[in-house]
Amino acid sequence: MNVDAKSLENKLRELHPEIGRHGLNLALAFDSNKDAWIVTLQKDEHKLSTHLERKDAEACLEGVQCVYLGVQIAQFIKNFETGS
Repeated sequence: MNVDAKSLENKLRELHPEIGRHGLNLALAFDSNKDAWIVTLQKDEHKLSTHLERKDAEACLEGVQCVYLGVQIAQFIKNFETGS
């Protein structure tokens, strides 16, 4: 399956509505060396970058929520809400 940034962004926002609910900026870039998508979340001065393996990105587009990414998003939200 071919994954493009816009489709992946839309699906991540759909599967993880807390991104929009908390006003997080979401950026995606494919790293061919890692064969993975680099997912960057930012809110004010807080920033988190993590990677999403190609197979996980493909599964995401098929509607399968990536648990690892969900945990990362939840931790990021917790950190910026508490000021960490």
